[in-house]
Amino acid sequence: MSVFYESDPSVKPLVLLGVELRKHRKRTGISIERLAEVVQFSASLIGFIERGQRTASRNFMERYDEAVDAGGELVRLWEQLTRAASPRWFRGWLDIEQEAHSLHTWQPLVVPGLLQIEEYARAVIRCEPGITEEQTEKAVAARMERQEIFRRTNPPLFRAVLDEGVLHRPVGSKEVMRRQFERLMEAVESPRIGIQVIPAARGVMTGLLGGFAIAQIPGGPDNVYIESIIHGHVTSRPEDVEAIHSRYDTLRAEAQPQHMSIELIREAGKLWI
Repeated sequence: MSVFYESDPSVKPLVLLGVELRKHRKRTGISIERLAEVVQFSASLIGFIERGQRTASRNFMERYDEAVDAGGELVRLWEQLTRAASPRWFRGWLDIEQEAHSLHTWQPLVVPGLLQIEEYARAVIRCEPGITEEQTEKAVAARMERQEIFRRTNPPLFRAVLDEGVLHRPVGSKEVMRRQFERLMEAVESPRIGIQVIPAARGVMTGLLGGFAIAQIPGGPDNVYIESIIHGHVTSRPEDVEAIHSRYDTLRAEAQPQHMSIELIREAGKLWI
């Protein structure tokens, strides 16, 4: 990471990133207008990101980095900043996610983070008491970075079980929900991603007290991430892993098959048109 950041940790990460972007752009002598043509993002968006007022996506960073011939330096800085946005107790799970060949999750309240669009993620993260706008944007960028695992040559198998209430809970505006449903429908087109829904008519079932995720790593033990009201817990203790597997199997048995779940999602999506 930049010496500038390490020597002055009070510098806001988004501002730091903007300073570095602008420095490299000026080094190459390219104007924002010309850069916009090259990277195919608007000049206004580039200006916002260079001023530290907007969060950059990986796609944006990769194009910008290449356009100013930064040799990957800007992308690496962006990766470091987005990782730093995650709580320390969650960073171990980020490493596990990167290694996993399959991920399974149960979510009773919101769309899984790996399938959230940026605006939905922002609305969820803003609910954290006392969180600042800067912290929110850093956390949103970190969540979007996690989703890059689906763009790998060999992406992990991802299976999610959702409570039907997730489909009816408004998060953000009606437009945000409409776009989030589009993302879910797009996701299930991939043979590597599956979503099952437990109908509300099932009533009370195991798992209502919190979400969890299971990561299966080649040649290693399974790891689980268990959510709580304060922070999550990551463990590979055999007894904990066995207990979570048991709950997940029970929830999958309660859920509708994928083709019926997709219809539930499609019907619920009509509420947000």
